[in-house]
Amino acid sequence: MSAILQSSDYQLLLEHGSDIPWMLDCASGKLLYVSPAAGRMLGWPPEEVQDKAQAIAGPLLDDLPARLARFAGGDDSRRTVLRETELGGIPVEIESTLVQAEGGLRLVGVVRDISQRREVELQQKKFASMLSHEFRTPLSTIDGAIQRLEMTHAHADDATKKRYRKIQTAVDRLLAMLDEYLSPERLASIGRKRQENEISPQALLETAAEQARARRAAIAVRAEGLPQWLRADPQGMRLCLDILLDNAIKYSPPDSPIELLAGKATEGGVEFLVIDHGPAIPADELPRLFDKGYRGSASTGVPGSGLGLYMAKAVVDVHGGTVMAMNLPESGKKFRIWLPIAA
Repeated sequence: MSAILQSSDYQLLLEHGSDIPWMLDCASGKLLYVSPAAGRMLGWPPEEVQDKAQAIAGPLLDDLPARLARFAGGDDSRRTVLRETELGGIPVEIESTLVQAEGGLRLVGVVRDISQRREVELQQKKFASMLSHEFRTPLSTIDGAIQRLEMTHAHADDATKKRYRKIQTAVDRLLAMLDEYLSPERLASIGRKRQENEISPQALLETAAEQARARRAAIAVRAEGLPQWLRADPQGMRLCLDILLDNAIKYSPPDSPIELLAGKATEGGVEFLVIDHGPAIPADELPRLFDKGYRGSASTGVPGSGLGLYMAKAVVDVHGGTVMAMNLPESGKKFRIWLPIAA
């Protein structure tokens, strides 16, 4: 049973939270309430919070007449609006919702400090630039070498020419992936532009498994309890699953099966699981597994840069989800992606 809060408890929540709740009267444009948290965030004296907040409420009022007209006409598309701006040099997110109250129509909402999110996005852009450079340099060398081989071996036999074409095709595909996934703008946008009914979980799993089966035939796919469509970034999620499947193939016995699963998570949202039957990950390495450039003790002699799992985590972070690894009690290990997406 939920606890019953008194009005004084609600007042404490409003005044001492890190976010800034507020309420505005739509008829007069007057701020009826703004949390004292505004003073703490923006450095305003408590007695000046109301006046200063009213003075900077302009962006909320500029489009209010149009929102009210659409709302009155039965159009709910602008009932709730989310925007990003800066207040006193601090990047913030302002959410506002039209609500009918006893005293008339109100605009209620919250202001959130998104400085930390902006810092994460900046780090993601730096990471994408670094990763793109690290991959593009050797690929350019290979690209130039294979072009020279094709020019100087014009009379090579068909088998040799076929190998050259396969190498060239692979290089072109990898370069295209860099442009698609690893530009700073692309990585920062993954998960931001999500539309309803954007991704089929069953198709996502089957497509990822199909490519991986060229290296490991025994990959089972199962999606249970999910509708036909989910809201997520298809290319970003495909990249994550490709990375986790590649990791499972590298670090499990050649003939052992791999499971690729999707379903509703017990805590809400959805989960994607990649399960293999390889050796356990040492307990002291689990917390560092997704760190940039980190390679565990099992990676000795295995090609890699230590950036794959870090890249998967970067994509999942942008979606607002989590990714983790755990050892299974009997044998093997499980990588789990959780996304806060309604099924």
